[in-house]
Amino acid sequence: MSRVGKKPLPIPKGVSVTLDPATIAVKGPKGTLSVNRNEHIDVAQEDGTLVFKPKSESKQAKAAHGLMRALCANLVHGVSEGFTRQLEINGVGYRAEVKGDTVTFQLGYSHPIDFKLPAGISAKVEKNLLTLSGIDKAVLGQTAAKIRDLRPPEPYKGKGVKYKEETILRKAGKAAG
Repeated sequence: MSRVGKKPLPIPKGVSVTLDPATIAVKGPKGTLSVNRNEHIDVAQEDGTLVFKPKSESKQAKAAHGLMRALCANLVHGVSEGFTRQLEINGVGYRAEVKGDTVTFQLGYSHPIDFKLPAGISAKVEKNLLTLSGIDKAVLGQTAAKIRDLRPPEPYKGKGVKYKEETILRKAGKAAG
């Protein structure tokens, strides 16, 4: 059995969970999210917690046990508190500007790049720090990865778009001989 899957998932106040035969829906103050149920995992709601148990000892059930609990934990955290991801924009003249649901980047190319944010994701820019926030962790992470791919950080000067907590391994340039 999975160590993660064995832990019951506490449901905070203000969050309601609906267990359907095909989906698990979570509703909270920030919105509503749902995930498809795995046929190898039993999910039960017991006195303010969600409990996950594999239906058998099969390989698929063991693999999905912790995954199902983690996905549901992300739903509960998302609708109650939400998620944020921060990106740093480093480089001379590199900047971002938010207009509605579009972020316009100047990243050293000959043209500005307009990036349309998906539904449920909001952005805020302070100096060289772009903060993305939303309730769906998967969509938020995918959006941050797409923005980072517009200009990945390079190892010589560190210019580009990187995650705030990411460290760039710097290389030495040419040595004058």
